[in-house]
Amino acid sequence: MGKLQIKIIKSNRKSIALEIRPDMTVVVRAPCWMADWQIHKFVEEKSDWIYQHLEQMAEKQRARNARPKPVPLSLEELQALADEALRVIPERVRYYAPLVGVTYGRITIRNQRTRWGSCSAKGNLNFNCLLMKAPSDVVDYVVVHELCHRLEMNHSPRFWAEVERVLPDYKQAKKWLKENGGELMEQNIN
Repeated sequence: MGKLQIKIIKSNRKSIALEIRPDMTVVVRAPCWMADWQIHKFVEEKSDWIYQHLEQMAEKQRARNARPKPVPLSLEELQALADEALRVIPERVRYYAPLVGVTYGRITIRNQRTRWGSCSAKGNLNFNCLLMKAPSDVVDYVVVHELCHRLEMNHSPRFWAEVERVLPDYKQAKKWLKENGGELMEQNIN
């Protein structure tokens, strides 16, 4: 796999941590007081873990490169998805809002490149029309996720506990989005 590219970032932190970036650079975040030899020893001790993750990332990259690039959706197709989302999503919001125990404001359907949904401080909800290309349990997960932001405007353990209270199997939908969402977003023409 070749020589590791390691970047060391020292800061006012208590512990040492590793991060592997998409460009295959290994970032080591370490406390200011830690000596370089200690940092290099830590990296050496974690080398099996690092190489295993680098290989997994390289394998995913090879799989992505082998897959044909998604064909962008036409304006007509996006409009059809938006129309479908306007029928489906408000109905799902009306169903889940009482289960979450919240009210909400306006519901807007958008064609976004990076987000599946959002919730404003005023309780207005935005959803991506591309959700209509996802399984219905994924749509429900995004709806519940945004409604739970009416209780917690963060991703704290309390927030995730609320999501799980309403959707005990939410992790499956979250995993589906993580694994397949990028490909759906690539179909956006923006």
